[in-house]
Amino acid sequence: MRLAYLACALTLPGSAERRIDAFEHDQMMACLGKTFGRHGSDILAIGWDDEAIDWRDFDAVLIGSTWDYQDRLDEFLATLDRIASVIPLFNPPDLIRWNCRKTYLRDLESRGAPVIPTLWLDPPSEADVAAAFDQLGTGDIVLKRQIGANAEGQHRLRRGDPCPLMPHPMMAQPFFPAIQHEGEISFVFIDGELSHALRKQAASGDYRIQSSYGGNESSFAPLKGDLDSARQALAAVDGDPLYARVDMLRGEDGKLRLMELEMIEPFLYPLQGDDLGEHMHAALGRRLG
Repeated sequence: MRLAYLACALTLPGSAERRIDAFEHDQMMACLGKTFGRHGSDILAIGWDDEAIDWRDFDAVLIGSTWDYQDRLDEFLATLDRIASVIPLFNPPDLIRWNCRKTYLRDLESRGAPVIPTLWLDPPSEADVAAAFDQLGTGDIVLKRQIGANAEGQHRLRRGDPCPLMPHPMMAQPFFPAIQHEGEISFVFIDGELSHALRKQAASGDYRIQSSYGGNESSFAPLKGDLDSARQALAAVDGDPLYARVDMLRGEDGKLRLMELEMIEPFLYPLQGDDLGEHMHAALGRRLG
């Protein structure tokens, strides 16, 4: 089995544009490379926009650390379509199109997923932002890009704060204090089965849990109720993802609520999942026959 792992100039080793958190790409490649090699398979990291690649040279393509897609969405989706026309692509383009806009949360909520209350501001006006506090019943909100990643273009506002310039369609959610205490709980699923769970915590004084802001991760052993909530969210997806990461926060009622369900290019935290490589290789074997 020969696999291509889609990356980008922001994550590929040796790139002058490499991001500070590109070590996460290295961790994924080390995990998958070691496991795949043990099974006689190869996996090669390739820029998704590399026009010199003949995708037919591979048995399948995995979307990996394509962490510039949100600012090149049309080009990215067109490339995925071209790849999928000649070779199996995971996850498939239809699922990516749905998942790339966070409005997918509305669909999941309508299907019974326990989603964090969310307002859609498109485009966001100062009056809409001011009204969001009352609509969400809180004096503390978080505004995110509807098409975005790594908390870029994200704002935490308290009632009375000035409204920042937001040129993109946005979404507003209440700030959950649990993010600064328990942290965000993530569940990594491969082919519908739990691979591992982890806790992501922000640096002191921050609420953003990504490593580029000083966040850190640790293994997490979920209770049955927590895992049931994650499975409920994944079950609401209309599709069959090879991989998915379910990101949740605990509400004041003690139950986990879905913040995001990542199926495009999520980092899958191999350091907290000793068997991630084996799970991925086995799942690909089943999918490819």
